Amino acid sequence: MTELYEQQRAMRAMRKTAMQRGVIAILDIGTSKIGCLVLRFDGNDRVAANDGVGSLAGQSGFRVIGAATTRSRGVRFGEIDAMQESERAIRTAIQAAQKMANMRVDHVIVTFSGANPRSYGVAGEVDVAGTAVTEDDIARVMASCDVPDFGEGREVIHAQPVNFALDHRSGLSDPREQVGKTLAVDMHLLTIDAATVRNVAYCIKRCDLELAGLASSSYTAGLASLVEDEQELGAACIDMGGGSTGVSIFMKKHMIYADSVRLGGDHVTSDISKGLQIPMATAERIKTFYGGVFATGMDDREMIEIGGDTGDWEHDRRTVSRSELIGIMKPRVEEILEEVRARLDAAGFDHLPSQQIVLTGGASQIPGLDTLAPRILGQQVRIGRPLRVQGLPQAATGAAFASAVGLCLFAASPQDEWWDFDIPAESYPARSLRWAVKWFKDNW
Repeated sequence: MTELYEQQRAMRAMRKTAMQRGVIAILDIGTSKIGCLVLRFDGNDRVAANDGVGSLAGQSGFRVIGAATTRSRGVRFGEIDAMQESERAIRTAIQAAQKMANMRVDHVIVTFSGANPRSYGVAGEVDVAGTAVTEDDIARVMASCDVPDFGEGREVIHAQPVNFALDHRSGLSDPREQVGKTLAVDMHLLTIDAATVRNVAYCIKRCDLELAGLASSSYTAGLASLVEDEQELGAACIDMGGGSTGVSIFMKKHMIYADSVRLGGDHVTSDISKGLQIPMATAERIKTFYGGVFATGMDDREMIEIGGDTGDWEHDRRTVSRSELIGIMKPRVEEILEEVRARLDAAGFDHLPSQQIVLTGGASQIPGLDTLAPRILGQQVRIGRPLRVQGLPQAATGAAFASAVGLCLFAASPQDEWWDFDIPAESYPARSLRWAVKWFKDNW
């Protein structure tokens, strides 16, 4: 748990430095696109201090002053595959966003999918030192949680206190200053492959930027796409990206489970490319303009010109009916949804009071998906769009930008991340060091 405290403290320090400058960049590293938003913070802390009421999700605390996207290169399954290609794409997106913002950015918070996420639930319990719960008690109860042995080569990316219990009262979101004797906590840990984090950090460093935070795209997409009631009563967010599909479950406004399926919209494009023997770029265009998952009687008569420039007259003037195209796309989309259903079943999603499912991400825009998805996932399915935030260009308000917008909200008010609690002295390994730290804290 000591390492976890160090990580959280480092992230908190980096975010604080970035906030002092007033400008921070949001980077969404995806398989199909790399998006960058530049945020300017207008001092929402000052407003909240005056009237005692903060804005919803910190939305009035920042404004988007720069936005840019570029085609992703060197990224597969949401993970960096070719370092130089990825670096070039990230530089392109950041420079374009900086040019629009007319401002240089040094700190960046990154979201990415993939990396084989795994969820763990841990619990801890301690006796309250005084009569009321202090920040020290919260630090001690967090340190008392037994971190599971998740194996070599994995790192914790999210560590969130989901529920506090004081004596017989459970369901507390913040027990500070409340009177009681025994304090307990339930935490959700999300671990990912350490190699993926190192590659992302190294790539950001090569771009001459400081990494001020990391987040899983399935988490940030849920923050942006789920409305408050859905986050409270229990809902799942399915972020259908290009190379992978993120799954996250929220309950009581906290993420309690996350996973990913290594299938996405690019696999549908690949199927079209192989089925019709056309380049990937042409397959992507045909999927975007004519794609779907439900064929009607009209689709047999609607012919699509494939086109091409191979020089073979017969090959370049082929046509295909829309129902044939749907016949290629539908099996892959069904496979993705069935994999998602298996993940939700494994997480016990059926036992939640509300079983709302929200589809978001670029691949969720396939026509007919809102009719197909309820047959596989359950009745309560809707297509989600991210919340509107100040200054966001119209082009960046679609479902494909859900994780980037969620990261803006996450950066503005990181609910439970980057703990505001110092590591308790008892958690330090050596007794002499523990004594020195305690003396330093008491006297300074």
